[in-house]
Amino acid sequence: MENRHFQLENEWSAIYYPEKPTGFGVMVFGDERHFVNGKTSFWKQNTGKRQILSALKGAGYTLFTSNFHGKHWGSTKAVLLASTLYSYVMKNEILNGKIHILAEGMGALAALKFAKEMEGQIRSIVLINPILSLKLHLEQEKEHKFFYKKVLFEIAKAYEVDSKEATRQIEAEPPPDMAVGAPIRIFYILSGGRAYKQSRTCKDLLEAARGEAQITETFMLPEKVTQIGGEIAKFMSRYEKVL
Repeated sequence: MENRHFQLENEWSAIYYPEKPTGFGVMVFGDERHFVNGKTSFWKQNTGKRQILSALKGAGYTLFTSNFHGKHWGSTKAVLLASTLYSYVMKNEILNGKIHILAEGMGALAALKFAKEMEGQIRSIVLINPILSLKLHLEQEKEHKFFYKKVLFEIAKAYEVDSKEATRQIEAEPPPDMAVGAPIRIFYILSGGRAYKQSRTCKDLLEAARGEAQITETFMLPEKVTQIGGEIAKFMSRYEKVL
């Protein structure tokens, strides 16, 4: 069986099986385009994501993910669903209890909160073009009024508050807690001005976190992006010596 789709808390989830499993698992948090339905997912349909999926399965990893309530922007609901998914997978699959995390874009917001809750059970974290702060991301979007309003609406919906309260909560948002007890590797794929700005936005946040967290950064040009799956697998394998 190559993959299996099932529902948890009325949200579709998926597990992707390798041919030769090593017993190590990876939870995937996708970006704002991410979805899982009853038959497929963004990571199966998108060429770049499918390459990463294939590389990690080829390295023996079992990957699992959820629809996570759509455009969740790091909401509590998404983090709780991640915990439910972890418990389900551990109960129903033969996997080591300490897992890796792979997150892209918006998915990093929920991934880091989940990792903090699961401290001691996370082997490593890989982030691709991550959004680490709602506050800084919205400030960046202010340059484009339409996108700013769209993102603010999505955040308010995800957090189940109105736009005014969402703005207040975002303004009061503390810096992201990167000290989650696991090494973090960040890949920036510099595919345009937006990706470059995002990497600059992360820079100050990461400088502040370096004293408490083990963080390494890698900058990649789009033509090298086919190598990213292998790079992720190599990084994760370093943290599997202790079962």
